[in-house]
Amino acid sequence: MKLHGIRVPHKKNTAECAPVRMAVPASVTIPMSMHIGKPAKAVVKRGDKVKVGQLIGEADGFVSSNIYSSVSGTVQKVDEMTASNGAKIACVVIAADGQQEIFEEIVPPKVKDFDSFISAVRASGAVGLGGAGFPTFIKLGVKDLSKIDAVVINAAECEPYITSDTRTMLDKGEYVFKGIEALKKYMGVKRFIIGIENNKKAAVQKMQALAAQTDGVEIHVLPSVYPQGGEKVLVYNTVRKIIPKGGLPLDVGVIVINVTTLAFIAEYLETGIPLVEKCVTVDGSAVKEPKNVIVPIGTPIEALIEGAGGLKCDPAKVLYGGPMMGIAVPSLAEPVLKNTNAVIVMDEKEAKPPKTTPCISCGACLNHCPLRLDPRAIARAYKLQSGEDLEKLCVDLCMECGCCSYICPANRPLVQTNKLAKIKLREYAASKKAEQEKEEK
Repeated sequence: MKLHGIRVPHKKNTAECAPVRMAVPASVTIPMSMHIGKPAKAVVKRGDKVKVGQLIGEADGFVSSNIYSSVSGTVQKVDEMTASNGAKIACVVIAADGQQEIFEEIVPPKVKDFDSFISAVRASGAVGLGGAGFPTFIKLGVKDLSKIDAVVINAAECEPYITSDTRTMLDKGEYVFKGIEALKKYMGVKRFIIGIENNKKAAVQKMQALAAQTDGVEIHVLPSVYPQGGEKVLVYNTVRKIIPKGGLPLDVGVIVINVTTLAFIAEYLETGIPLVEKCVTVDGSAVKEPKNVIVPIGTPIEALIEGAGGLKCDPAKVLYGGPMMGIAVPSLAEPVLKNTNAVIVMDEKEAKPPKTTPCISCGACLNHCPLRLDPRAIARAYKLQSGEDLEKLCVDLCMECGCCSYICPANRPLVQTNKLAKIKLREYAASKKAEQEKEEK
């Protein structure tokens, strides 16, 4: 099976910009849902004094994650906010005192075996920092460790503009390898593969130099073909295994972990300071001084933009993440989340969607889809509202990478149609299940 993709402009303008620590904002808004799964439950109330690293949101279910204060100050309110996806979620708003006092109960975790290691990862609040936001302790909490043949460390960072993972490798490379040693020690993994695109030469050299001093670590320098960092794509291009439909990397003996997530875990084991800040790339055609910044989680986007010299023009679109898979935000007051790796601000020219024309049946979307789906056929099936056809076309496999829309000469919104088609398929599957249950009764 040959996996396809597209060539996109790299625009890695900030790759050589070491992160700048910004001033603490006047206040932070910390959502209780910054991860896949059930939102955390707020454990503070208005008027409470909090410090950096103090628990403010307790995981409220197995698939959930602890949330900690990123500043020292006073809780202004426990409120509700509208997330970028339109959902209403709880949040904690904290007025910062600027002192950044560390919570006095913070100590490095005591880790002596696999169980205590997973408990420490859970306590850290770690989630997938590459954008997915899946609680890391669940990914690493494998019941049968003998099933793990390799850990693939995702350092591809294939989206245009984003360089925060690149800075992790350059500035915290030693922590990446301390994370590897922790997984060796507590999970018994012997093979590690770091997948990096070949447009990150300095990062490749740094990882290769550290790997030369560490047993069991391979550096796979991969072509800069988007979406190289997609989980299924990365697994195939590093270990030549195909994740089955509906399956996970573990089904083929692999765990995939983002490079910044791994470095954070190592740092947490050493310091005990949970996930309270992020390195974020601030870039885009409307930004005056693109750079990488380190900010407390919950910092409003407008503060990031101010830290990057402000705007050259009125923003036409602002994204969490990159231009291919990023999520548009409705306001500059939106906060930095655990999994925010970039904020991209576009001017009118860059953000304006191109004019759509009729499909010419060229097949470019099919030929460039990394999973060889047929967006043309999916679009037809969706137009007919045919759940049965959408099921046959495997639209649920779509990773929403946007290759089809990007490569389409007619500029058709194919990835958006795929997203709607997946909703239709879920409705169809639910209806079919209900009918079957009715017949069985």
